Amino acid sequence: MAPLKISFTLLLLLFSYVLPAQEVNKLVGSWEGKLNVGIELRVVFHIKEDAKSGFITTADSPDQSAYGLKCDNTTIKENEVIIEMNTMNASFTGKLLNDSTIEGMFKQGAELPLTLRKVTTTAENKENKRPQTPKPPFSYQSEDVLYYSRDKSLTYGATITIPKGNGPFPSIVLITGSGQQDRDENILGHKIFAVIADHLTKAGYIVLRADDRGMGKSTGIFNEATSEDFAIDVSNSVDYLLTRPEADKNKIGLIGHSEGGMIAPMVAAKRNDIHFVILLAAPGVRIVELMAEQNAAIAKANGASKETTESIKPLFIRVANAIYDAPDSAQAFANAAMITENWVRTKSIDVLKELEFETVAKREAYITEMVKEFRSPWFRYFLKFDPGPYLEQLKCKVLALNGEKDIQVISSQNLAGIKRALKNSSSKQFEIKELPNLNHLFQTCEKCTIEEYGQLTETFSPVALQIISDWLNKNIK
Repeated sequence: MAPLKISFTLLLLLFSYVLPAQEVNKLVGSWEGKLNVGIELRVVFHIKEDAKSGFITTADSPDQSAYGLKCDNTTIKENEVIIEMNTMNASFTGKLLNDSTIEGMFKQGAELPLTLRKVTTTAENKENKRPQTPKPPFSYQSEDVLYYSRDKSLTYGATITIPKGNGPFPSIVLITGSGQQDRDENILGHKIFAVIADHLTKAGYIVLRADDRGMGKSTGIFNEATSEDFAIDVSNSVDYLLTRPEADKNKIGLIGHSEGGMIAPMVAAKRNDIHFVILLAAPGVRIVELMAEQNAAIAKANGASKETTESIKPLFIRVANAIYDAPDSAQAFANAAMITENWVRTKSIDVLKELEFETVAKREAYITEMVKEFRSPWFRYFLKFDPGPYLEQLKCKVLALNGEKDIQVISSQNLAGIKRALKNSSSKQFEIKELPNLNHLFQTCEKCTIEEYGQLTETFSPVALQIISDWLNKNIK
């Protein structure tokens, strides 16, 4: 439920020399474009001439705080530019239209239009500041560590932060949201978990945050794993925490954000040594129902009419279930297309235009992407997940928070679901709060759209941070 992201590892471009000299000169400089993946992500290529290789080009993804990155297998023939990014299974193919524009498509699973324009002020110079990001020297111990799964098949890279003074200290494992993320849960330059860890360690808590599978120093194949596998990873992190002499073995807890708030109860329900859980924008209802509301809320935030937003929910549920239940992708597409076309006949052209559904080609492109995503192992597990049974098994203390303006995990829907489940649990102490004016990332928002995440300078609301530490101080210390 974290925002949709293409994880750019944009690379050094090694251009083959085939353009005439006057066309070559047009390519020297900085080129910037935006990929629309639900949010806009800036991409910048910096092309320089090199006596040996013809060109040396570096690339940036400023909204993900990535600069000077490398690419490979780039060729230029006549006015066509092809960039292959093998480690990402991605590529860009574009045409030089004039001396200031390259128009093309970026492919990484889905194909997305990307127009690059020559710029004199680079995106790096315009990077949004993130004033909350902690910087050394720290007033606590910060240690990068490696540890392993029980069968030694997986390695986890992580950072553990430990308060100064005499321990043992209450200890916490942070759990990232959906999508492959690093230990800081870096979203559009916002290092969310670094900010949380900094605040809580200063308040007297050990915090462990790990890279997801296949990210940073962690091994494993992320795309082959499900939420159940990620729960195993979290359990391995708890096991490591228990080996640290500084950790109070009787005060171990989990903090999960978004999908991480779904995984935390999965882990706590199976272990007897988890003493508290904090859920940040966590699911409280079946995921297919959550996503239907999410689609409607995002459409509304983008200006869609009430008729359109209400139309989305039943369509999404029917199409999602049809894709899930089909025996193969071809049948999934056929079933989803039939449902969609029958639905289209009952809707006005205004509704179809707002959804960009006015042509068969557009509807088929939408269904093709849904089939591709929903047939993956992770999505199949995720889509049918019901958090209720796991929440009902909890025996530990629980704090559940959600932002009032969250349009990805709707606060009213999911906090109510969490509350219902916890009332049926063995948890003797739980607290549920909706926090005003906060979005899915717990930022104080203005427009409260997904696009705004990267535009805001606030990484995580200080009010929300204080609520978390106050609850811990009252109930755990």
